[in-house]
Amino acid sequence: MATYIILSRIGHEAFMKDFKKIAAEVSGRIRKECPGVHWHGSYATLGQYDVVDIVEAESPDDIARVAAIIRGSGYTRTETMPATPWKEFLAKL
Repeated sequence: MATYIILSRIGHEAFMKDFKKIAAEVSGRIRKECPGVHWHGSYATLGQYDVVDIVEAESPDDIARVAAIIRGSGYTRTETMPATPWKEFLAKL
């Protein structure tokens, strides 16, 4: 499985609505529609991005589906990138 980082920016409009409900709906869709994606963790951050998710998946297509679901909420923009463990990266040099 490959590791991916999903960086999300949440629009302020989401916080004017029931944000917890929106988050639960998005999470539910991801669990249902992307069973091959393993979530390592989600972190709220105080910087350029609001949320950092660390996930694993067999296929980039699975991650593309996850990102589409997150963006499909209408409140979030995402940036997704593959992540290579540091020791593996150094071994490839």
